[in-house]
Amino acid sequence: MDRKQCCVKLSVQPSRGLMDEKFIVLVQNVWPGFQLTVHALHQCEDGHSWEAFGHYTADATGTVNGSQSGWNPQTSSRQMRKMNVQTPMEVTISVYQGHQTEGFVDQVSLAGVLVERWYMAPGVHRIPITEGGLTATLFLPPGPGPFPGLLDLWGGTGDLLEYRAALLASHGIASLLGKLVDNEYFETAYRVLQQHPQVLGSRIAMLGLSFGCSVTLKMAAYSHVLKVRQVLFIILTYCELFLLFVSEQVGRLQCPLLLVVGEDDQNWPAYESAMDEMMERAGNSHLLTILWYPNAGHLIEPPYTPLVRASTFKPAQSPETVDGGTFSCSQEDAWRKTLVFLRENLKRMKVLLF
Repeated sequence: MDRKQCCVKLSVQPSRGLMDEKFIVLVQNVWPGFQLTVHALHQCEDGHSWEAFGHYTADATGTVNGSQSGWNPQTSSRQMRKMNVQTPMEVTISVYQGHQTEGFVDQVSLAGVLVERWYMAPGVHRIPITEGGLTATLFLPPGPGPFPGLLDLWGGTGDLLEYRAALLASHGIASLLGKLVDNEYFETAYRVLQQHPQVLGSRIAMLGLSFGCSVTLKMAAYSHVLKVRQVLFIILTYCELFLLFVSEQVGRLQCPLLLVVGEDDQNWPAYESAMDEMMERAGNSHLLTILWYPNAGHLIEPPYTPLVRASTFKPAQSPETVDGGTFSCSQEDAWRKTLVFLRENLKRMKVLLF
């Protein structure tokens, strides 16, 4: 670019925002028709680096102005998960001349900026919970509350992953995350959440991922602690084993249920219409909402984290850890509709979800 090369302007807005926010990348002061590569680089807490890039051509004014919903690199066998949600995910956005695909570390960028993506919004409180023998974490939204609550249940890996609960709290929902142990453990966790002075105990949701789905439905059907008419359930992904668990439970459900299904699930695939058919026979299909994603795998994460086809969890019947899925847009759509589902079903609350 000669003399103009040193004058390239790059801005990303917002430069500091939530992980599920879209952001605008603006490149200015390049030649009309100029070909460039926008590159994103993040070094994860485990020391591994993640990168992604997009190819663009400047318009007649010498500008590239695009809405970027996320940076999705090539599918990988490693998952990028934020372990410390009290610090931001830092991403370096850079501009390179031409349509490049590799070797970015050996090139000099035309411009670069550092942006922050957070799972915890300003004012969200992270509170470790140990009472009642729990190993859990409570995330409270900003302000005095009271807030609607959510019990966040993960799958069979046993990890205590906080980023989803932190992000839900950033959207106005007090979220308690606990380890996958047994029904008694979760009933204790439910009581702790229900009795918290900043939580609306009459309106609590449960969110289950993978094996956590069977736990949530079993609690809804048989627990004497949960008041099922006052509980909202969201179930993310399910499997054949899960269907065996719930075949006799769905008739007992009396609360709204959202089911998110990845149809390219190669970990524990499900029969596509089995849940719908079971609830139809039980006469409560009006409570069920299903989101189908043909190109999504077993893990449907909050949006804008890299797509992976494999995870650290391997089911007993599989020789390898394959989750499936090829498109990340399902994560964005499912997360948006999950928040809408919560807003609509918790609309009687005295707090405005945002």
